[in-house]
Amino acid sequence: MSSTPPPPPADRRPRATDAPLRIMTWNVWWRFGDWQARREAILAVLRAEQPDVVGLQEVWADEEENLATWLGERLGMHVAWSPSPAPDRWRERLARHGDPSAGSLQFGNAVLSRWPLLSTEVLDLPAGGAEDEGRTALQVLVDAPHRPLPFTTTHLNSSPAESAVRVAQVRELVPFVARTRAKGVHYPPVLTGDFNALAESDELRLCQGYLTAGPVPGFVLVDSWRFADPADPGFTWDRRNPFVARIHQPDARIDHVLVGLAPFTGEGSVLDVRRVAVDPVDGVWASDHAAVLVDLRP
Repeated sequence: MSSTPPPPPADRRPRATDAPLRIMTWNVWWRFGDWQARREAILAVLRAEQPDVVGLQEVWADEEENLATWLGERLGMHVAWSPSPAPDRWRERLARHGDPSAGSLQFGNAVLSRWPLLSTEVLDLPAGGAEDEGRTALQVLVDAPHRPLPFTTTHLNSSPAESAVRVAQVRELVPFVARTRAKGVHYPPVLTGDFNALAESDELRLCQGYLTAGPVPGFVLVDSWRFADPADPGFTWDRRNPFVARIHQPDARIDHVLVGLAPFTGEGSVLDVRRVAVDPVDGVWASDHAAVLVDLRP
C-alpha cells in the first residue's frame, strides 16, 4: 500500500537539494503498553529528527487505522506498508495482555518518505525450518533529489537461538536488495531494520559480505555504525529503557542501517550516524528500541 500525503506542515518544508539524505530505522513495538501515549511520543521524535526516509518495524494496523498512515498524515510524508502474512503469533501475545482488539490487528513493516515512491515491492522471508513468523522485507524506490534511492526495511526472527533462521532469511534478503544496483543511476542501496542480531553475528557478517562471502558475489553492504564514535556502543536494545530491563537480557545493538558501497564521488556515503529515541518524551518511552539515524552524502 502507498499513499499520497497532504500538503506538508510547516515542520516538513522542502529541504535544500544539497542537504544530506537523512535515513532512519526504528522498531516501534507494535501495540504493546500504552500505545496511544507511545504513538504521540513516536510522532514527537520523528518531528524533532526530521528524517527523509524512515523504515519502521512492528507497525500495527486495525480495520480503521494504520500507525504508519497516521504518522504520514501528520508529517506530510508518503507511506508504504506491508502486513505480515502470518500475524497470529503477535495477536496471541497481545491477547494475553488483555487487548480485546488483538484478533483483528495487523503487524508489519512500513516506510515513510519525504519524497514520492516510484515503486513498492514485498519479499516474504523463509522460516528456515522454524515456526513461520510471517517475516517480510519491504522495498521502495524513493524519488529523491538528483537520483532515486533504493530503500529496504525488514524485521528478522527474534529468538536469540535462531541465528540459523536469520542466516536463511539473509540469503533471500541480500539478492532482493542487490538487484536495485544501478551505478550512476541510483544511489547505493540502503537496507534498514531490526535484525535481532549483533553486528558480529553470522547473519550480519553474511549480509555485509566483506568478512564472509555474501550471497551475491561482489556485493557489499557497509554497517553505517562503523562511522560512529568508537566510544559509543550503539545499543538499540538498552536496559536503561524499562521495557527492556524487565526482559533480563543484555544490552545489544540489533537495529542496523547498511549502505551499499559509495562511488569515488561519494554519493550515498555515510556522513554521520547516531542513536535517537534514547530517552522518554514527556515521561513516555516511545518504544522498547532506540532508533538509528544516518546522514548520507547527496
